[in-house]
Amino acid sequence: MNTGVTSDEQLRVLLAHAEKTEQQDRPTPESLEAARQGGAFALRTPARHGGAEANAETLARRLAVLGRACPATAWIAGTCATAKTLAALAYDVKVLADLFADPDALACGSGVPAARGERLPDGSVRVTGRWPNVSGCEDAAWAGLALMCDGVYSTALIPLEDLSVERTWHMAGMRGTGSHTLVATDLLVPAGRVVSADPPAPATRLLFALTVLGPVVGAARGALDVTRTMFASDRKPFMTAYSRMGESAGARHWLAEAAHLVDRAERTMLAVARAADSREGAAADTARLAMDLADAGRDCRAALERMLDLHGASGFATANPLQRYWRDVAVGSRHPHLNPYLATENLGSALVDAHPER
Repeated sequence: MNTGVTSDEQLRVLLAHAEKTEQQDRPTPESLEAARQGGAFALRTPARHGGAEANAETLARRLAVLGRACPATAWIAGTCATAKTLAALAYDVKVLADLFADPDALACGSGVPAARGERLPDGSVRVTGRWPNVSGCEDAAWAGLALMCDGVYSTALIPLEDLSVERTWHMAGMRGTGSHTLVATDLLVPAGRVVSADPPAPATRLLFALTVLGPVVGAARGALDVTRTMFASDRKPFMTAYSRMGESAGARHWLAEAAHLVDRAERTMLAVARAADSREGAAADTARLAMDLADAGRDCRAALERMLDLHGASGFATANPLQRYWRDVAVGSRHPHLNPYLATENLGSALVDAHPER
């Protein structure tokens, strides 16, 4: 298992297969192997089990690098990091030994309690339910899935071979994440693999949000690569006397604006990651940081709009990778972890609670 930085060759594989990954609604075998060889699925595997146990900043950086080449594969790696983090907090040593027997195993999951569990006299749990939007579920080995067990919010760790997949993911963006629906019907889960779950700590919630933002920032950076390649070509502004894009002061200005927005999103992401690594933080601090992350997502969307303005209608050609990055950013940046109006609401509530009227 390689816990170092993903190699240039592995990134080239991800980039070369990004279109096919989208077309088939799941990463290609080549993409999965490149990510695995680069340690992408072991980022949050504990060190004692042979993983990287990456902190928030390292995780955000690595996911952004992957997202620059293939946002969908990066997203699945982020989902894996979240699933493994939750599992490491919830389960005992014996269960974790099974989960982490292969430190590079892909895990997926859902925090939505979309199933019901009935604990039987022998301690096992009978589980029935459907979990939608589970990224990477067709290729994962394990799933960490929320459920209500005898009225208590709980989580179950289930091998994918015990579940069925319904291909329900039909989206304009992040199509390659294969975020389909997992189904369990009267499934018996061993006692130790169903446990009650506590709400994650503030720093952990920020880490989960970073697993979403990292691929989005990487996708925006990938779109900027496409745009800079266009500036280096013989493409010129349509219906002008310019011979190249770079001769236009307006085009240079918009390129600078797009690059600034992507850079600002990345700086914000890394600043929040460092804060998450350094302390737990008070409620108001966590709410501010969550709002920063939502703003970074919006910066990525704004940057893509500038880049599409520069390309004009050709940016929407299906052969142009820019439109794929645009769609992935548009969908990924609207994940609930990056919801701007709820982030604003939560910050307002935290500020009021911090200074109640006397």
